Amino acid sequence: MNTSTITSVAQIRVSIQGYAGAFHEAAARQHFVGKDVVTVPARTFADVVKQVEDGTSDVGLMAIENTLAGSLMDNYDLLQTANLRITAETYLRIRLNLMGLPGTALRDLRNVHSHPVALTQCRKFFKNWPQINLIKDVDTALSAREVKELNDPTRGAIASAAAAELYGLEILAPGIETNKLNHTRFLVLERGRDHAADDGDKVSLSFATTHEAGALYRVLMILAAYKINLTKIQSKPIVGRPFQYRFHVDFLLEGHVTLSQAIDAIRPVCMELRILGVYQAGVKP
Repeated sequence: MNTSTITSVAQIRVSIQGYAGAFHEAAARQHFVGKDVVTVPARTFADVVKQVEDGTSDVGLMAIENTLAGSLMDNYDLLQTANLRITAETYLRIRLNLMGLPGTALRDLRNVHSHPVALTQCRKFFKNWPQINLIKDVDTALSAREVKELNDPTRGAIASAAAAELYGLEILAPGIETNKLNHTRFLVLERGRDHAADDGDKVSLSFATTHEAGALYRVLMILAAYKINLTKIQSKPIVGRPFQYRFHVDFLLEGHVTLSQAIDAIRPVCMELRILGVYQAGVKP
């Protein structure tokens, strides 16, 4: 399904990692504003990819980086192997709240569950509550739902305000993330690798280089010579090829060079070059 088709449909099925009340759901509704968004829950990001590939959903939404926790490295591997392409991005302000059963006091908590990334973002808060154990779970919203289902007053969760309202929980401490400039970048994924029909001013691509000194520098030097605005570069080890790396790069097309010119310029000094997506740059907060 190409971008124009997605734009025209009133209802859209969006695969998200997580469950009702998850931040992925909030990001989906923010991006597809004005549409009837039907979220398709997935336990893992690999499941999100599979659901989009097999047509269970129209698109997938995948977190790729957070301003506090950094890049989600495993998701770069999924982007590399999936029969999908990036067609949009969106940024969401993440507000993390500590919640428990109604009437619970913070001092009553002994175990707090959430997604590992959310726990990482809130560790400073819990230094003042040494009796609380932080336990990794697969999803923020699922952690909130299980507090309700298990009815254990010593159990808490870190999740969104929407999850607290959905599952009837009480917010014991709002906004406990260490840094309030906490945003996550999400990618919209659609079936197929052919980006020819897609349009936009931002490009994501991946490539490997020869295993020799200066190989990456030559690629970056060419991009700089073409005055290409590089917005991100991320290295990832190539499995089965010790000490060799694949690079994931985002850059903006700002009118003085076309995509084909940029790709033709770096292709001779790259290996395994793949365009992951061409799309409109999201509005950063």
